[in-house]
Amino acid sequence: MKLEQLRHLIAIVEHGSLRAASRRLEVAQPALTRSVRSLERELGVDLFARQTSGMVLTAEGVRFHRRACAIANEARRAVEEVQQPGPGYEGTVSIALSIMPHLGMLPEALPVFRRSYPKVKLNITESLLPAVEGSLREGGIDFYLGAAPRLKPAPGLTLLHLCNNTRVVVCRKGHPLAGARSLKELSGAEWAVTSIDHNVEEDLEHLFGAHGLNAPRVMLRAHSALSVQVALARTDLLTMLPRQWVSFAMTQDLLDVVPVCETLPAPAIVLVRRPDLPLSPPSEFFCDVLLRSLPHV
Repeated sequence: MKLEQLRHLIAIVEHGSLRAASRRLEVAQPALTRSVRSLERELGVDLFARQTSGMVLTAEGVRFHRRACAIANEARRAVEEVQQPGPGYEGTVSIALSIMPHLGMLPEALPVFRRSYPKVKLNITESLLPAVEGSLREGGIDFYLGAAPRLKPAPGLTLLHLCNNTRVVVCRKGHPLAGARSLKELSGAEWAVTSIDHNVEEDLEHLFGAHGLNAPRVMLRAHSALSVQVALARTDLLTMLPRQWVSFAMTQDLLDVVPVCETLPAPAIVLVRRPDLPLSPPSEFFCDVLLRSLPHV
């Protein structure tokens, strides 16, 4: 079994067909076919089901692909560390952050990292843990920093509790409810929620219910922080966001915090990674500078 064969298999899965993988890798299609068939003969199983719509992994292929991704990612990191040590490092760091570290940690950490590793490429995904857990296991993402999941990750990943957090109610500048002092005053408002940071809609229902209030009317569900920002700036919708939004310079001229007296809990902030694989030097450094900006709640 050769590392090149694993890379061929991964490319076929990512691009869905031999033809697309051939173009991406700049490898002749017959050569890819021979590579995959040789790997299947060696393993004694079919890794792909050939269909008119493309190539689909078999059950055995799914399991093998997961391991192949981890091997290929670690091989890439090993080569990068040996060939390009120190500030001249030219590798890649891939991480996943929820909204809170995007707002409260990344603005301070990013320029520090860029000065120390100016040639390293960064892949930053805005997401919650469940959506990137598979990539963490396969080594495609180095670590996740953000809102704690409702369920702990399965064995194979470690979760480190970093700090607790709270939320604030956010509205546009000049909103008629900007001066409200309690959730009761907001009970007739319409709300926007985002699934990027957590299941805010469910949290809103629990929060209002705990104070004897009916569930708020959620009129917009977004899958990105940008969508929520646009909605808040141009409508009378309200939302609940991590308290770090208060000091986020890019929105200070557009959004206000509604100063309700109730405490609005938020998911704890956690760090999740594979314990059996060391982070590359730039990835470890980036994690460290992010944690320097960790808020104390």
